[in-house]
Amino acid sequence: MGRWLEHTVTTQVKAPAQRVWDVWSDLEAMPRWMRWIESVKPQDDPDLTDWTLAAQGFRFKWKARITQRVEAQQLHWESVGGLPTKGSVRFYPEAADRTAVKLSVTYELPRVLAPLMEPTILGGIVTKELQANLDRFRDLVEAGG
Repeated sequence: MGRWLEHTVTTQVKAPAQRVWDVWSDLEAMPRWMRWIESVKPQDDPDLTDWTLAAQGFRFKWKARITQRVEAQQLHWESVGGLPTKGSVRFYPEAADRTAVKLSVTYELPRVLAPLMEPTILGGIVTKELQANLDRFRDLVEAGG
C-alpha cells in the first residue's frame, strides 16, 4: 500500500447552483478544464466512468463510481479499479447568482512513486493544479460554456 494524500480547494462562481451543477455533471467535458485529465468515458451504468490521467510523464487509469448524488448540491465518488481515489464536490448557493464550489480529492500515491516524491512537495503541486483547474471551471461556467 502507498500513502494517501488529500487536497481541498474552493472557488466562487458567478452563476446559480443549478447552472454550476449542469456544467460539472458533463463529465466527458472535464478534460476541457481539468488539465491532467486526458479522458472521462461514461459506461452503460450511469454512475460508472472510465478515467485517464496523464501528467509529468505518468499515465493512470481507473474506473470511478458515483456513490452519492444530490442534484445541484453534491456529488461523491470513489474508484473501483486502477488508481485508488475518492472525492466529492459540493455546491453552496450564496445568492441567486453566486455559488461556492468545494472540491476534495483523496488518492493513494502508488508505492513505486512514494519514495521518489516528498508528499508535502507533491501535495503542494497537486493542490495548486486542482485550484487552477477549479478556477478554469469557474471561468468556463461564467463564460457560458
